Amino acid sequence: MAAELIYAYRIMRLPLLDAGGSEIGKIADIVTVAGRPGHPPRVVGFVATSQRRRIFVNSARVAELNVDGVRLRSWDLDLNPFKQRPGETLIGTELIDHPLPGGEYVSDIGLEEAHDARSRWWNVSKVRVAKRNVLRRRPSYRLVDWREVVELFVGSSAMAAEAARLRDMHPSDVAHIVRAMPLAQRRQLAASMDDERLADVLEELPESEQLRLIEGLDLDRLVGVLDEMEYDDLADLLAEMPRHQREAVLEAMDDEEVEVLTRLLSYEEATAGGMMTPEIIILGPTDTVAHALAEIRDPDWTPSIASQVFITQPPFKSPTGRFLGVVFMQRLLREQPSTELKNCLARDVPTVRPETTDRALFEEFASYDMLSIAVVDEAHHLLGAVSVDDVVDRMLGSGWRLRHRRQDGAVAELHAVDRGAHGEPTGATP
Repeated sequence: MAAELIYAYRIMRLPLLDAGGSEIGKIADIVTVAGRPGHPPRVVGFVATSQRRRIFVNSARVAELNVDGVRLRSWDLDLNPFKQRPGETLIGTELIDHPLPGGEYVSDIGLEEAHDARSRWWNVSKVRVAKRNVLRRRPSYRLVDWREVVELFVGSSAMAAEAARLRDMHPSDVAHIVRAMPLAQRRQLAASMDDERLADVLEELPESEQLRLIEGLDLDRLVGVLDEMEYDDLADLLAEMPRHQREAVLEAMDDEEVEVLTRLLSYEEATAGGMMTPEIIILGPTDTVAHALAEIRDPDWTPSIASQVFITQPPFKSPTGRFLGVVFMQRLLREQPSTELKNCLARDVPTVRPETTDRALFEEFASYDMLSIAVVDEAHHLLGAVSVDDVVDRMLGSGWRLRHRRQDGAVAELHAVDRGAHGEPTGATP
């Protein structure tokens, strides 16, 4: 059964809603990029007006799109002014009323929802074409497949098309491809990626290569990308930045973010504090199982973080009130939705202090078979947690990404990307 079409013209009249359903703006336009060869153009975000500003709303932040509006998955909203990037096409501004051969023009764009196990998105599926007729008052219409007018969606940059082609690949595979490119091409590709995608790729690169990749970004774009990174990865990158660049970045960030990052940067690298993230699921003892399961369903959480909920006394932001214990996801699945979390609390779980050494932390993970371990201060306030994926990264050593090579589909992609405009090999940066 074919998915239902959502027409762009109708979307560009809808309210922008926060996670609770309150209106915070209006949708003004839709941003698309060219798809990979043989794949339809893809919606990467929406332009909205909020507080008298035109802002960009990444499609990954959208939980629902229907006749009531475009609802976000969280209450966070980036109010930085929207800036169109190379390879992006605005449906309302550039495509609606765009002339076509034979006296026709674009009347509307039909979008179709797509999804996989982790996320949902919207593709361009159909184009509504109109033609004015001197013998009729109203124009005639026909609906065509996007392939018949694919030239409408071709970006102005080869690297923009390449960024779109790599959009569905795993970030670690994209990182291998990026590393094989000459530095100039890497930076062109970085400029063509959206903030969230570039942040994902940066997290898969060593800090030294992250710095080279972001070197050409202006401060506004750089801060937008860094805002999408996990706090622990961002702190590692900031620690490697030249002092003047780090100070400029921190000056441009929100005070709350700066407070968190300053605290993370104060810890020694080879400690639990230097490895932890404050972005974990924290709830109170009287919250319910239903509430906890709703938090865990957020696809932004990694599996290791979503495996358990940390229970504390208020406040519930790091550093929290007194840490009480954890509730594991398996236990949540066995309880009634109305059950309070204090009734399914595991209190005998290990905790570590921020100054705990890497070696001692590794032994805690091995002893207790945990996917993440709480980091607490002297007063037993929760500061954050260390997840098993970060432990594996640290155990493998800083050079493991340089040694690692995937012998799968990424290799074929590598050969395709590593060829110049005329099909000649471009070589790689050592």
